[in-house]
Amino acid sequence: MKNKAVEFKNFYYAYNGDELALKNINFGIREGSFTVLLGPSGAGKTTLCKAMAGIIPYYYGGRYAGSVEVLGEDTKGRRVSDIAMKLGLMLEDYESQLVSLTAGEEVSFSLLNHGFPPEEVAERTRKALEDVGLPGRENYQMDELSGGQRQRLLLASVLAVRPRVIVLDEPVSAMDPEGAVSLYKLLYKLYQKYGMTVVVVEHNLDFVLPYITDMIVLQDGQIKAAGCFEEAAEKAYADRELRHLLPALWQVRLELEQREGIRLGSWRNIGEAISELKEKFGRVGL
Repeated sequence: MKNKAVEFKNFYYAYNGDELALKNINFGIREGSFTVLLGPSGAGKTTLCKAMAGIIPYYYGGRYAGSVEVLGEDTKGRRVSDIAMKLGLMLEDYESQLVSLTAGEEVSFSLLNHGFPPEEVAERTRKALEDVGLPGRENYQMDELSGGQRQRLLLASVLAVRPRVIVLDEPVSAMDPEGAVSLYKLLYKLYQKYGMTVVVVEHNLDFVLPYITDMIVLQDGQIKAAGCFEEAAEKAYADRELRHLLPALWQVRLELEQREGIRLGSWRNIGEAISELKEKFGRVGL
């Protein structure tokens, strides 16, 4: 069994003056997985991401119990900047994370803060921009980059440190469908290239269906399902309040399995679905 990239043990958290946002969280994210966090609005997904990065509770304060481990090390007592060397975080409001005037300065900012020598900073900056499809943009001002390019720039600044885990909170929420598909294709390419663990909060699983290995489903600050995608999807489908969050293709698949008393394949695109339905039933449109 693979090691855990991130592990929560009996973790509870409440923002100052609020009720519990996370309740008795116990799960581990497999190292090397492409894990999706799923749940309705207010379920605690963003809070969970911030806890992985050590921002919660050590920056926000609040009440907490239990522990969070990143690559086997407890985040308690660790500086957020030290955790960032192992786990990179991209929040949904990515613009608020951009702090520099040019693309090159943005990528090099965290590297310099971590004490990398200038020649290595320059090389890592060049490589990170190349990886996200922004080669040679070091001297571009922020207003010369589109929204999608600025999002890729933030991804480059996270990748430049070369963390083993990367966490993204709704990275395509401000993109059109074409941009969303493009970003996830890029992310999956980098995931394969560097062997990272990827954790993504996403409300539209149709965009990430081809890539998911594992899924964690949250509701009201609690884990409702966790494990490989197929098993977690079946548990989510069994809950009428959660099934609509699943990819449309999988809602059809699980309904057919339930109605026809059969087992179908792990569909990752509509082509696979059509092919299997034709093979089993001789037609599509059941």
